[in-house]
Amino acid sequence: MLFWTFLEGLLLFANAFAILNEDRFLARRGWTLADMPREGRNSLKAQVIGLIHACQFLRLPLILFNIITIIIKLLSG
Repeated sequence: MLFWTFLEGLLLFANAFAILNEDRFLARRGWTLADMPREGRNSLKAQVIGLIHACQFLRLPLILFNIITIIIKLLSG
C-alpha cells in the first residue's frame, strides 16, 4: 500500500507540472528553456525546468496513467 500511495503522489506531481502554462505562468518568472543560459544547464533550476517540460511533452502517456489509476481505484475499492 505504501508503494501504491507513493506512485499516486508522483502521478499527482506530474499532473501538476503538466498543466502549468508556459506563457501565463512560466515565462513571467523566467522558467522557460529559452531563458536558461547554456552553461547553467546543470543547476537545480534547470533540472526542474527540464522536468516541467518533460511532463508537458508526455501528456498523452500521463492521461493513460491517470485512466489506469482511476480504473484500479474503482476496481479495488
